[in-house]
Amino acid sequence: MNVLLIHQAFAGTGDPGGTRHYELARCLAAEGHQFTVVTSELSYLTGRLRETEREIGPAGREDSVRVVRTWTLNALHRSFIWRVAAFLSFMMSSVVASLRIRNVDLVIGTSPPIFQAAAAWLVSVVKRVPFILEVRDLWPEFAIDMGVLTNPTLIRFSRWLEGFLYSRATQIIVNSPAYEKYLLERGVPQAKVTVVPNGVDPSMFDPEEDGREYRRELAFGPDVFVATYAGALGMANDIPTILRAAKVLEDRADIKFVFVGDGKERSNLEDSAAEMELSNVIFPGPVIKSRIPEVLAASDACIATLMNIPMFKTTYPNKVFDYMAAARPTVLGIDGVIRDVVESAGGGIFVPPGDSEALAGAVTRLADDREAAREMGQRARACVEQNFDRRRQSALFASVLELVVGAAG
Repeated sequence: MNVLLIHQAFAGTGDPGGTRHYELARCLAAEGHQFTVVTSELSYLTGRLRETEREIGPAGREDSVRVVRTWTLNALHRSFIWRVAAFLSFMMSSVVASLRIRNVDLVIGTSPPIFQAAAAWLVSVVKRVPFILEVRDLWPEFAIDMGVLTNPTLIRFSRWLEGFLYSRATQIIVNSPAYEKYLLERGVPQAKVTVVPNGVDPSMFDPEEDGREYRRELAFGPDVFVATYAGALGMANDIPTILRAAKVLEDRADIKFVFVGDGKERSNLEDSAAEMELSNVIFPGPVIKSRIPEVLAASDACIATLMNIPMFKTTYPNKVFDYMAAARPTVLGIDGVIRDVVESAGGGIFVPPGDSEALAGAVTRLADDREAAREMGQRARACVEQNFDRRRQSALFASVLELVVGAAG
């Protein structure tokens, strides 16, 4: 089976960002399937140029994944209009690159941004192969709820495009059970939707590691309680709430907040931290995925936040599963389905989204009872090992693709 994925923000272990697709692709490649990814030459998080074409994994290895990088307008960290222009530029260049790839059995398009999913559909039509749509976020609903997408004409067009792709997809894969409910309410047949949830490869993380080298880089001693946010620094991520919590705890010299990542809002957030005179906050920048286990090992607790809007109750953030696999307790400022996961595992503390005082209180509670924090982390690790192991999810992912290819052949 020859699989083609079009994904602007694809990341391997040598890139910053989530590696869901790399991990799934590598598992398929190890089973003898060929997996090619068409992605941007620009890092989605940093905006920096990457290699134009390469193979992830040692050349010739059965688990290697071919990656083809295409031109993209360098405007991801600018205004909404410029971001859309960057998405459209990748949509066009990815179609050209994809049409040059031969012997494709099916094409996967992942959304958001939805334009790359449209590119995948077009390529599938030209190549006369099945089109699989993966829904990672409910676009345009998230953009509408956040107030980013307000023009009535654009909203109507976006919802039309969303429905068009749902109807044209041979199969739809979603990464949250709440997304399945949303699609069914939109009239998508149950048989057309499969949940392959976000998860993690637990073998990437050693719960016994203490991350002392990374702590040394940050000049933190062993007694400092490190609360880490690791992920995108964008508008949706509600980092200002964490900064306000840091302000509440500025007199606690033993507690430090670390923001590992990059994104459109990073410079603004650094300016805000400076204006607030926060001496307990550090922005060390993004790290490649292979260093995330070390970063989390150096942490005593981890933080996940999103803006307080209804649609974010439906999401399964990747970072939370990384936190859990690293056996670190999560301070969770996100309500909904991911709250159910963390609370049922006993793996962290939920705080109302946007509530900086509650977030500061949760961090204080963990810092003042480090044994309880360690026990939460251990329970979190057990939960993901049992329920969210990426290696098991890859088998489900592969079975969906094989069924689609088999039905088409």
